[in-house]
Amino acid sequence: MSWIFTNVNGPYGGVAEGPAWDGSALLFTHIPSARILRYDPETRGSSLYRENTNQANGLMLDSSGTLFACEGGARRVVRYEADGSATVLADGFEGQKLNIPNDLAIDPQGRVWFTDPFYEGAGGEWSNDRSNKELDHDSVYRLDPGDGGNWSITRVTFDTTRPNGLLFSLDHKTLYVAQSGRGDEKRELRAYPVNDDGSLGDGEVIHDFGEHRGIDGMVLDTEGNIVATAGNRASGPGPSIYVFSASGEVLERHPLKVDQPTNCTFGGEDMSTLYVTTGGGHLLRAFTERQGRLGYPA
Repeated sequence: MSWIFTNVNGPYGGVAEGPAWDGSALLFTHIPSARILRYDPETRGSSLYRENTNQANGLMLDSSGTLFACEGGARRVVRYEADGSATVLADGFEGQKLNIPNDLAIDPQGRVWFTDPFYEGAGGEWSNDRSNKELDHDSVYRLDPGDGGNWSITRVTFDTTRPNGLLFSLDHKTLYVAQSGRGDEKRELRAYPVNDDGSLGDGEVIHDFGEHRGIDGMVLDTEGNIVATAGNRASGPGPSIYVFSASGEVLERHPLKVDQPTNCTFGGEDMSTLYVTTGGGHLLRAFTERQGRLGYPA
């Protein structure tokens, strides 16, 4: 069944990202203006949800509906509080500043997992200068909540160069990581087993995009399939929404007329509406026959 995508908001110009369904509307980030917008499907309009977000990229709601974000411009992962403040969960590792936190996932234990690539320009003007990169690696991390509101940070990947989107399998025993390279770097969908102690086992490449643009963002459906944004007009099949099985088999590919899809999530009353953000600041929508598995609403 072909999915028909329509532009329901924007384009705003510049990258839109981080779509997150809050139960009745769709939150998403506009990175250049450092804002989070809220699209209401009832009014078919958007409103300002939060500003001065330090080029926030990925968003995620935990099981209680609290919003977390990767603020790439400030090189930190935060939790947004009801009073409008932001609690910093992490802004460094082993005495060095993080790169440009990109995307995140939250597990049933309340642990926050995030990717930390260095994409030139993604954090604002300072990030165009690669000499500002302090860490000598681009990794995935796990944040564990502790006593007194403190969080501990643990590096969990040692083989990634520009990790991007990440997603848990249905049973939370596998962490999918989009290895989204530039130049001659790898563009792969990887699956890492999650060990009982929260470490990751050896990753397995379950799909290789070769020289073409790989996955940016992804979401899970209730059958355990991976719905992902990938591709562009520069090469290969073009901008598309892919549906992969849990083992990496391509089940479906839905072409897009708008270039550079960045991320996606499900929403709507029955969680079957797919929302997609793009590099040009569009918010696209398609009604599908699949249902999303989100941590919130459960």
